[in-house]
Amino acid sequence: MTLRRRTFSAAIASLAAPLPMLARSQDAYPSKPIRIVCPFAPGGGSDFIARVGADLLAKGLGQPVVVDNRPGAGGTLGTEIALHTPPDGYTLLLVAGSYTVNPSLYKLKFDPVGDMVPVIQLSKGAYVVCVNPAKVQAKSLEELLEYARKNPEKLTFASAGNGSHLHIATEYMFGMAKVKATHVPYKGTGPAVTDLVAGNVDMLVAGTEALMPHVKSGRLRALAVTTKQRQPAYPDIPPVAETKGLGDYDVVAWHGLIAPKGVPPAIIAKINAALNTGLKGPELVAKLEPTGVSPAGGTLEAFGNLIKTEIPRYAKVVKDNNIKAD
Repeated sequence: MTLRRRTFSAAIASLAAPLPMLARSQDAYPSKPIRIVCPFAPGGGSDFIARVGADLLAKGLGQPVVVDNRPGAGGTLGTEIALHTPPDGYTLLLVAGSYTVNPSLYKLKFDPVGDMVPVIQLSKGAYVVCVNPAKVQAKSLEELLEYARKNPEKLTFASAGNGSHLHIATEYMFGMAKVKATHVPYKGTGPAVTDLVAGNVDMLVAGTEALMPHVKSGRLRALAVTTKQRQPAYPDIPPVAETKGLGDYDVVAWHGLIAPKGVPPAIIAKINAALNTGLKGPELVAKLEPTGVSPAGGTLEAFGNLIKTEIPRYAKVVKDNNIKAD
């Protein structure tokens, strides 16, 4: 072989060398612990789902998975941290419905669509509309809305914070019904539930896992669920959409995982496959469904489409109801 041919062959070999190395690094993933950033405080519904996801992923991939709680600014602080990490598949972000509301409320330092890659939807369920029966006589959502029409802004409703998904879901319902009520924001779902049970506020829209134990004890009354279909765990509670004038109302409580843009597709596919397998486990289904929450799963494309669809939808709710962040 001539010197020129040897030089050319060496150059080709040097260009090709990184490709097998990259493939091997993806095949070896994960080789160290994985972090799930949860942009909400410990102890809430989002933290619970983050830990469920972490457990499933650890079992599916054979590496420890830790949950890193980074609450603040409606979830935007933790989101910014996660999306600005190296796109190597070792940092994932737990997102909830608030992720699709925040672009309308905050000046974000990230693009909620362009700076991320969807991984998988973990859960789906409904919020439930509850009242304190000692303060509110209404036995149905229609009766409650009629009271609110006759007594503008006298009805008080709690939320997990100004601009939270719970706040938006409630304002969305009141806006469609053309009624006015007084918003009482709290720093999280837990304090809002506590004050509703104590009778310091009249009503709250929140997750079934937070409210239904109090409904079963008789301390709260459930009037409706926010999904268009009835929930298998609570078939006697009608959807908001069955109330006159609210036929188009449909709000799903969901959680999922996303990753920083640039994570290799092979790694995303491996995480998605591991979680899809775990989410089908009968033990998990049995654990979640009594709370009104169901495992979701599915493709990363389907989850990405959900996020892209809900951002403009909630932007309209925010604009129509003049909702501002704290």
